[in-house]
Amino acid sequence: MLGSEATTTNFATFDTRNNHPTLVFDSVTQECTYWTDVMPWDYGAGGVTIKLHWTTSTTTTGTAGWTAAFERMDDNVLDLDTTAGGFGSRTTVTALTVLGTSGVVATSTVNIANGSAMDSTLAGELFRLEVCRDVANDNTGGDVELLSVDMKEQ
Repeated sequence: MLGSEATTTNFATFDTRNNHPTLVFDSVTQECTYWTDVMPWDYGAGGVTIKLHWTTSTTTTGTAGWTAAFERMDDNVLDLDTTAGGFGSRTTVTALTVLGTSGVVATSTVNIANGSAMDSTLAGELFRLEVCRDVANDNTGGDVELLSVDMKEQ
């Protein structure tokens, strides 16, 4: 969470929970965050599986949903001065039922196909991953806290 980057508007906010760093996402406004990384050199051009580890701030009912999107940032592909529209389409992470105890960690996963869904990111290229709370497709009434995001090639 400490390596995340705030979006220009409607960004998730940094917090801690019992000394664990978290990003807090609102229940009404879709908030997002970014991570910049390099696609591993041994990436074989397959799809990826994204895992989101999260909990709720206080609520114990409903569902929580997310979206994920890639932005390729390699040579002659993206002008950093005009990033609007640079991301591939958002992939919806199926909303998961909130666990019955606030603070218990849940894990949501989503498979993202290679190619346009990953903004055609290739091995060794710089990319940005956007993660947003999908408030249009979840119904838990409170904030959701994101603890970790990891990615693995399928």
